[in-house]
Amino acid sequence: MVRLLAAGVLAFLVIPLLIPDSTSGSLTNVEAAGNQAEFVRINNLNVHVVSENYSGDCNCEAPLIVLMHGFGASTFSWREVTQPLSKLGEVIAYDRPAFGFTERPTSWYGVNPYGFEGNFELLDGLIAKYAAKRQVVLVGHSAGGQLAAEYARLNPTKVSALILVDPAILTTGGGPEGIEWFYQIPQIAKLGPILVSSIASSGDNLLRESFYDKSVLTQAVYDGYHQPLKVKGWEKAFWNFATASRKNKLVDNLSNLSTPTLLITGDRDTVVPTKDTVRLDSLLPNSELEVIRQAGHLPHEEQPDEFLASVTKHWKFLLK
Repeated sequence: MVRLLAAGVLAFLVIPLLIPDSTSGSLTNVEAAGNQAEFVRINNLNVHVVSENYSGDCNCEAPLIVLMHGFGASTFSWREVTQPLSKLGEVIAYDRPAFGFTERPTSWYGVNPYGFEGNFELLDGLIAKYAAKRQVVLVGHSAGGQLAAEYARLNPTKVSALILVDPAILTTGGGPEGIEWFYQIPQIAKLGPILVSSIASSGDNLLRESFYDKSVLTQAVYDGYHQPLKVKGWEKAFWNFATASRKNKLVDNLSNLSTPTLLITGDRDTVVPTKDTVRLDSLLPNSELEVIRQAGHLPHEEQPDEFLASVTKHWKFLLK
């Protein structure tokens, strides 16, 4: 029995280290993004962005609207509303590290780019580059909504308004905190990317759950969500994201988030239940709520006209 146990321990210690690195991707992030893609250098990171100049008719300094996607998504998820939102301000959507076509570092010095602190530093850099002392409106969907809200709470002078779309604040995901040491064990770090590679297929299940009207979920939409999986090493980057710290104090300090906030949710959202966003409206001191009918977790994709109408309706409240 002792020999069997010793053999098992030895196998765990040795075998994972013998597994060669592999990836299902075959392209660089730039190649996968395509010839027309736009990248900017922020904090030594090559960040994929989609931008639209202000197209409104106001002879004023237009605000900067920053679009922050959710888990498993990218700038692609904002495709229906990026250009129309430019009538209200200059728009920039960007891919967070581990998603889309932003560079996916495998090593770094200092702050982990995949954790909350690294994401906040990236947002700092984007605002510094694009805002030029203008008003800034953060639009965050799902996990991006959690990031946007916590950033605004910590940086109230940098954010003029928030639009939180089905925000993952009262309902969140992620692994337990405080066991980062476990993920650093060489054998675990070696197996991790293999274990998370299943997101390539399980992600489709989440995508299907996110749409109430499945007819909107065309092959072109699947292809848009799948394109970043062609990037070499995406599995390692996703493991780095999955094991990064997302510790925050947002839920315990919602009453202190005084930034004008528009909450938008689909009435059929089962990923972040609609009732959670409705409840969030009662917990924030300066918020307004819009519930979009016949929409699931992605109202800006499923009902873009209604989404845009909701934003326009509350624009004066947001930037009063």
